[in-house]
Amino acid sequence: MTERKPIEYWLSDMDGVLVHEGRPVPGADEFVRRLARSGRPFLVLTNNSIYTRRDLSARLAALGLTVPAESIWTSALATARFLADQRPEGSAYVIGEAGLTTALHEADFVLTDIDPDYVVLGETRTYSFSQITRAIRLIEGGARFVATNPDPVGPSPEGSLPACGAVAAMITRATGVEPYFVGKPNPLMMRTALNVVGGHSECTAMVGDRMDTDIVAGVEAGLETILVLTGVTRKEEIERFPFRPSRVVPSIADLIDLIDA
Repeated sequence: MTERKPIEYWLSDMDGVLVHEGRPVPGADEFVRRLARSGRPFLVLTNNSIYTRRDLSARLAALGLTVPAESIWTSALATARFLADQRPEGSAYVIGEAGLTTALHEADFVLTDIDPDYVVLGETRTYSFSQITRAIRLIEGGARFVATNPDPVGPSPEGSLPACGAVAAMITRATGVEPYFVGKPNPLMMRTALNVVGGHSECTAMVGDRMDTDIVAGVEAGLETILVLTGVTRKEEIERFPFRPSRVVPSIADLIDLIDA
């Protein structure tokens, strides 16, 4: 393999890496503290588009993890940046919550159901059949279809919930129109994150718990990829994939000493 430069910039997934089932992963607090002390730029990435980054920062703080809002990057923010680049001051019909609507407002988008440029689908705790119907009719009328992420299910205390990818599939089935997914594993999410921290691919690491989103996105963006085994992907599953992470470690705790290396 090509010799990589020392890690100067860190990108990390949130669920399965820093937190798991509503609790911090052992060592995550020290990992975050060490990064803050080192002064190395870092960003926590999540496909969750429900919350604003201030909301997520507060939720992490309640678990004992001090992550400033500006060190969080969501699929909602990446989607808003993508749309603002594509069609400045455009319009969108949005199915989603504050994380997505706030990001689009801050990107100078108008949110409307009257002849919008885009239908933008994100995460919400309660998908409305009437909203989905409206989205289908707008797409049939010519609106472009964008979704924040392809995740088909999300976790809840009671079990799996249908998520953005599953609802997008329903809309696609009804319209014949595939959405453009902005979040992981789209490397666009990684490139916008790199722009936020001012990083370079040859000296940036992506830490994740999923081979099919975090690791493949990091590989396609040219980053060093580190798989932790505290989330979705099990060690015995790694060989099933045609790509490999740069490193595999039991948990985020095993990366603390790398920060000062």
